[in-house]
Amino acid sequence: MRLKYIYIAIIALAMTVPAGAQNATSSPSSRFAYGEMNDNIPNAYRAMGGVNLGMRRNSAINPSQPASYTACDSTSFMFDLAGSILWTNYSDASGKKNKINGNLEYVTLQFPIWKQHIGFSAGIMPYTSMGYAFGVTDSVGGHEYGISYVGAGGITQVYGGLSFNILDWVALGANFYYMFGEINNETVLTFTESSIHGSDMWKNMHVGSFRFRYGMQLFHTFGKHSFCLGGIFENKQRLNGDYVQYEINFVDSVRVTDNGFEVPMTYGGGLSYNYADRLTIACDYYRQDWNNVLCFGETGTLKNHTKISLGCEYRHNPNGRNYAERMFWRVGASMIDSYVGNSGQKDFTISAGFGLPLRTSATLVNTTLEYTHRASINQLNENCLKLTIAVAVNENWFFKRKL
Repeated sequence: MRLKYIYIAIIALAMTVPAGAQNATSSPSSRFAYGEMNDNIPNAYRAMGGVNLGMRRNSAINPSQPASYTACDSTSFMFDLAGSILWTNYSDASGKKNKINGNLEYVTLQFPIWKQHIGFSAGIMPYTSMGYAFGVTDSVGGHEYGISYVGAGGITQVYGGLSFNILDWVALGANFYYMFGEINNETVLTFTESSIHGSDMWKNMHVGSFRFRYGMQLFHTFGKHSFCLGGIFENKQRLNGDYVQYEINFVDSVRVTDNGFEVPMTYGGGLSYNYADRLTIACDYYRQDWNNVLCFGETGTLKNHTKISLGCEYRHNPNGRNYAERMFWRVGASMIDSYVGNSGQKDFTISAGFGLPLRTSATLVNTTLEYTHRASINQLNENCLKLTIAVAVNENWFFKRKL
């Protein structure tokens, strides 16, 4: 039985590496900066609006909060695998279009190193995704022209993290990330008149870089009431890699190389309350300071990214005989000010989902359905419906059987 889950983890990890190079989005907004950001939140918490910084429990791996790894049971091995399907409706003055994308969201694992004092987690997941293809036509001075935009790729991250309980109510943790991937953008300008030369600009960015995240949680239980306050922090760091830009004017060509790229300072906090392992209410605030980050050798071209989340989970009776009583029922909402887009407009997401426990173990099948309305960019409106399904395996491995 143990070997089976090891084989599943190895196969899933092998599948995820090439999946990081596939397109998980078709949004035109992914052509800006490094692409569309991924939140890397476990599916159990996505249904709760994406709250995670103050969440601490033994039934979920929470890679976005490294201080949470010591919440795992001292005898358990955990493995979480998630996949999603995304349906998006695009609309502007020219009409409407639907697009469907699928993606392997993440593969993570977690286990204790020393009882509940030290916990370890590792996994692989996307950092950004890019995938778009669209064009516009117009005229200037009586000359008709067309511009086509095409892009693909993304940045994937592999992480490993440790968490330490330094007191009965304080946990500290840190994640180490290796980021890798490739992003390609191409912009082609053509004129209907052969006497007028167009241009072809091609940008390629190859990333191989490291970064760190630090987390802390304060937690305590008063009878049936439990509270957890958590926070995370990342320094602004240089993004190592190679960048090449070619510009061909159908007469001359220009090649530009640059390494002016960074990832932002990131910080946030969250608070959760739990009553008798039945009702959980949580809220989060998360921020990335993109406005002073070097991107393509310039600063001030991006906005600060902020996210406010609120979520609730209810379980009628963890030990109930009726299956519906043992299910997790989750709802949530979040509001995001993306690092690209028009100032003052925000993305809004509402979510709902279930946690379906298996009868013979602590393993959960977590389902989440999210509706997102994205802030319009250049009069383009996006409405998204995303279904994510994850299997969170939780098995007792580290114990001695009595003879």
